[in-house]
Amino acid sequence: MKFLLEVDMGETGWDGNAVQELGRILRYWGGNLGHYELKPGDGTAVYDSDYREVGHWTISSGPAPETSG
Repeated sequence: MKFLLEVDMGETGWDGNAVQELGRILRYWGGNLGHYELKPGDGTAVYDSDYREVGHWTISSGPAPETSG
């Protein structure tokens, strides 16, 4: 299975606050994963601190991409 989190930081990375905003998103959505079975097809929209939809996470049955290095 593969877990994919995609977040659009906009053109300015939340006006230079990307570290704080991404940290908040990861903490919130990481804690929220306990409400899901984490099976292929699961997923939901991801929102920033202003409650704007900025991305999504999904679980798929495909293999994780290979990394080089």
